[in-house]
Amino acid sequence: MFYIFCPYCGEHREEEEFHPKGQAHISRPEDPEATSDEEWGDYLFFRDNPRGVHHELWVHAVGCRKFFNITRHTVSYEILEVYKMGEQPSITAENYAAQQGAASADKERNASQAKHQEGVRA
Repeated sequence: MFYIFCPYCGEHREEEEFHPKGQAHISRPEDPEATSDEEWGDYLFFRDNPRGVHHELWVHAVGCRKFFNITRHTVSYEILEVYKMGEQPSITAENYAAQQGAASADKERNASQAKHQEGVRA
């Protein structure tokens, strides 16, 4: 079990109080009359299912009953951020990968420096 922060209630609550509702930021076709069957099918049935950072729509079903968005890493199941409806995510797949790459490079550089300092001491 894990805890989810509700941006409306301002509390971390147990996972059982929430329900996922699918991919976030899906835009309804602006002109339904001019939308083809294929475009409607894509809107209704096809969703992204990435390996990595994904934006999801959730509802606090047992609490305030409000919808909000979560940015979650689908491999680790780690919740990276929670934000209210109408807000945009600050974490995207691109900037998350860049952050992880920078952190990995820092880790390698620190390990290399530590190894070098160990050799200097010997």
